[in-house]
Amino acid sequence: MIEAVMLWNEPNNKSHWDPETDPDWVRFGAMAKRAGEAIRAVNPGLTRVLGGISPIDPSFIRRMERQGVLDAVDAVAVHGFPLDWNLWQVHEWPQKIEEIRAVTDLPVWVSEVGISTFGAEEVQLWGLERTAELLVGRAPRIHWYSLYDLPREWEATTRHREAEGSSYYRHFHMGLLRQDGTPKLALEAFARHAPALGLCQWFHFEDHRLDEAVAWMKRLGVTYLRTGLSWADSFRPGALAWFDRQMAALSDFDVTVTFCFTPEHRGIVPHHTSPPQVPEEFAAFCADMVRRYAPGRVSAG
Repeated sequence: MIEAVMLWNEPNNKSHWDPETDPDWVRFGAMAKRAGEAIRAVNPGLTRVLGGISPIDPSFIRRMERQGVLDAVDAVAVHGFPLDWNLWQVHEWPQKIEEIRAVTDLPVWVSEVGISTFGAEEVQLWGLERTAELLVGRAPRIHWYSLYDLPREWEATTRHREAEGSSYYRHFHMGLLRQDGTPKLALEAFARHAPALGLCQWFHFEDHRLDEAVAWMKRLGVTYLRTGLSWADSFRPGALAWFDRQMAALSDFDVTVTFCFTPEHRGIVPHHTSPPQVPEEFAAFCADMVRRYAPGRVSAG
């Protein structure tokens, strides 16, 4: 069921890691390295992926190499949203992947790529077709973000809001399905490219969309999926019951599970982007989740 685990999400983006508390990513590097080693100790055969970077920055990968982080992972990943947030054109996707390949021999995944319907659904339709043309065959995993629009009453995991024009609001229009579950124009085009394209769909704690999402993914021909298990959520009452339900529902897919989000009471500062006070605690969470959902096989004899 679980084919890979991802260590954090967008570590070089301030929406997911606090650059003021850890300006040189030394704390992040130490945390990620410990987590990768802890996962390997539980299941040596499980693929470990460094959290997808956004922006796509070769210097960050070189920094991780100098810190020894790349010795504790089996692949790196990138995120790209050139029609919404990035300062490059969609046609540059092959070049962006090659920029990362130039600084590491590890496989390069595209663990998030997507296009919002903020301006028009036709933009997403065209962009999906062009993205598939550019990426299929160039990366071992391509996770389209996402299946559902983010419900408008929820908060996007970001710090930007109106300070950057439409950037914050584009988060709410990334789905192939609208908030009410009705299809957008690009849904049928995505189905034509599955299973070469997978999905990235984050499920919030006790997410009411889980079962419906599974049905849609099977209907679309999706075989691989990226989602997350939140370290912060693990402290909620009933957390393990929710994690069990989520992972059981996704058992028919090849799942990449992302471990991220610092519990406020365990951060250096009380925020989900904070480096943890004790990096070994994040490593222990990762090991516990792998032990629960992807334990290593024990050799006979």
